[in-house]
Amino acid sequence: MKKETSRVGTTINTFCVTAFVAVSLGVAIPGIAHAGSMAGDSGDAGATGTAVVHPFGMQAAGTGGLPQGVVARVNGVDISVAQLDSVVLASRQPDTPQLRQALKDQLIARELFRQNAEKAHYDTKPEVQQAINAAKVNAETQQYLKDSIHPEPVTDAQVKARYDQIVASLGKEEYKPRVIAVTDDATATAVLQKLRSGASFDALARQYSVAPSKASGGELPWVSFKTPLSEGNTQGLPLGVAQTITQLPAGGVTPQPVVTGPASNAPRVILKLDARRPTQVPSFDQAKDTIRQQLQALALEKAAAQFTSTLMKNATIQQ
Repeated sequence: MKKETSRVGTTINTFCVTAFVAVSLGVAIPGIAHAGSMAGDSGDAGATGTAVVHPFGMQAAGTGGLPQGVVARVNGVDISVAQLDSVVLASRQPDTPQLRQALKDQLIARELFRQNAEKAHYDTKPEVQQAINAAKVNAETQQYLKDSIHPEPVTDAQVKARYDQIVASLGKEEYKPRVIAVTDDATATAVLQKLRSGASFDALARQYSVAPSKASGGELPWVSFKTPLSEGNTQGLPLGVAQTITQLPAGGVTPQPVVTGPASNAPRVILKLDARRPTQVPSFDQAKDTIRQQLQALALEKAAAQFTSTLMKNATIQQ
């Protein structure tokens, strides 16, 4: 008996701490499922329908006596099946009886926290009211925009036209570059010296680069250019960078940085070409879904910009 009491006490402590963290962060933590299963496997009491030890030290009866669609009642406040279904789905874990029991206990914990917080008048605190107002504004704005912004549907013909446009922009070869972009000559010189001394390009990219690709060691996607190269025909890269990529051998690194603009603070780009190969063009069937998603995103962006512009024209705005 002493051993079982100690075990239940440990379970209570583990579950309560984990549940509190989970509720505070607004997430479902896998460890809760473990605590819940420990709390519910104390012999055959639960299976026979008699009272079992509840993680909060209460006597937890079965679901008998609760209305249909209600999984628990906490001081007269119902927790519904729909609420439990929602947190099970949000947990992204396999839907098992053990998980449901653990997450139901978490909902019970949250409701107890809420009730006691309101008894202590935390609902009237300024920071709580501010959070409530912010959540209300966010929810009503999202719903309003969802109902008001109607992007033009993307047609099959548009998807095919965009595919043909992309294919026409490709050259005979494609390239896999890495870049280190820095903002001044001194840093560029230091990076080149370290490269000549045998330092790793990707490590230096992570340390010095200001480009978004720094986290991946400067790695860029495969890219191909229609030749001869010209402004606007470089897949979004600066013309000098694109020209340098096509001239590097596989494994080659630029001996000097490529200056990407006339301004003194224009990025200095050091390039490495990981590989080059004949251009591999995906079939239309392979590419069409991705292209459709991209066109739908552009249509939504366009519709949102037009909608916002209309609202601003009809508003009185002082700044």
